[in-house]
Amino acid sequence: MLDTEPLAAQAWGEAAAGLGVGFDDALAMRMVGCNFVDCSALVRRHYGADYPVEALLGRWHAAYDAIVEREGYALKPGLLELLDWLEAAGIPKAVATSTRRARAETKLQQKLLLPRFSALVGGDEIARGKPAPDIFLEAAARIGMPPSACLVLEDSEPGVRGALAAGTMAIMVPDLKPPPPALRAMLTLVLPNLHAVHAHLAALPV
Repeated sequence: MLDTEPLAAQAWGEAAAGLGVGFDDALAMRMVGCNFVDCSALVRRHYGADYPVEALLGRWHAAYDAIVEREGYALKPGLLELLDWLEAAGIPKAVATSTRRARAETKLQQKLLLPRFSALVGGDEIARGKPAPDIFLEAAARIGMPPSACLVLEDSEPGVRGALAAGTMAIMVPDLKPPPPALRAMLTLVLPNLHAVHAHLAALPV
């Protein structure tokens, strides 16, 4: 919903530079969609025990907040029109994000989006992050729907895998990283943006 992936990737680079260490751009792409616990594990596996992981994570928050303050962030094109259509159709909506709940609430409130969702599940509210299904199962439960009746819109590979593992339907709307062939084969639909999602859903028979 929020166009924050490029900002997050930029923040990893700035945080590492502030510590005087390198950071692999390809690693930043692998971290898209992961919560902080899983990001930490990925960094440790990639660089080894001597890499200053905890210091990096601390600096990332400061770097990210500074980038947002300096540059702001935009809504994904087509989001508001899609939300309007879903609300007119009486379809409940939930947010299932790897971001910690308090931070996610702040982001959504800043863009006046928080009241438009029936539920929000943050990455710090579940035991296992994406690609485990936990966050999607919890989101479905909070809006009182079986997972099989839910459609997940995701922009990351861990998110898509988690949604499918939860038994939901899933449409991928890629951001920085296109789906690899193996993931593409698992998906019914990959669409370029939320305008296309809106058009696809509106064309479905009632």
